[in-house]
Amino acid sequence: MTFKKPEVGCQLIAFTDTMSEDSQRNFRSVYYEKVGFRGVEEKKSLEILLKDDRLDIEKLCTFSQRFPLPSMYRILVWKVLLGILPPHQESHSIMMEYRREQYQDVHHALQVIRFISETTPKIEVFLLMYHLETGKLSQCQPYPMEPEDDCFLAIASTMEEIVDDDVDCYWLIRNFVNHLDSKFKDSKLQLHKAFEHYLSLEDSRLVAHLKASSALEKLPYDLWFKKCFAGCLSASSLQRAWDKLVSGSCKILVFVAVEILLTYKLKVMALNNSERINTFLEKIPEDNTDSIVSKAIDLWHKHCGIPAHSI
Repeated sequence: MTFKKPEVGCQLIAFTDTMSEDSQRNFRSVYYEKVGFRGVEEKKSLEILLKDDRLDIEKLCTFSQRFPLPSMYRILVWKVLLGILPPHQESHSIMMEYRREQYQDVHHALQVIRFISETTPKIEVFLLMYHLETGKLSQCQPYPMEPEDDCFLAIASTMEEIVDDDVDCYWLIRNFVNHLDSKFKDSKLQLHKAFEHYLSLEDSRLVAHLKASSALEKLPYDLWFKKCFAGCLSASSLQRAWDKLVSGSCKILVFVAVEILLTYKLKVMALNNSERINTFLEKIPEDNTDSIVSKAIDLWHKHCGIPAHSI
């Protein structure tokens, strides 16, 4: 008896063609998920989108919001969505040559003025390059660090774990930070309130405990919402949440924070001191971060729906 390979499921293929209504999963989709074909289906669907001569930004955003990006295509999709590469694929090679030359010019300039050397940590080099490009480079020594620089370095450290190529890494850090500042500057002010709202919906007793412990207002919101959990969650887990950020939703950060509290509810409930709660939440155990991000994405879809268009 020979095993016949299942046909390609219709849900994701239809998504690439029409991006129409978000229908219920059919029997075949459920079957694929149970036997481990779901990732294969998503990868095929994304490959169809990436075959277009002119990449459809809206469809790529919607795909990234609805499904996890396959690791082999993540960097390419991020570069397109963050504007490092243009939608027209025929221009990708020449654009990356330009990006590489610009990187080398800025890097060399910092060497000439002796701001960096061979021993300067790479993420600090990236920060100085960013400051030189944006006109923020200070002549003071030792080099002064601003609060936003700490956020940049945290994000850079995580991005360095995700991206191998230095040029790609710098441009992704640079445009990711700019993306956060330009697209989510106003939204980030509301994340604190949204966190309390959704945590209360999921577990009101936990919110009451945080308030009674005077911890709710002192949670590590900067780490969560300014550094986007860089330094809090492992890079391999966090990149799946960053898929949603890059494609247009900062609210995913709220649900990662909510899920951290839900996952460690018993631990947090046993602590009645805001400082001890904060200390624990700033560096949670790494062995659970994959599960936290997966459940956070499920929570995000539960409360915000599965987008038919980018949000």
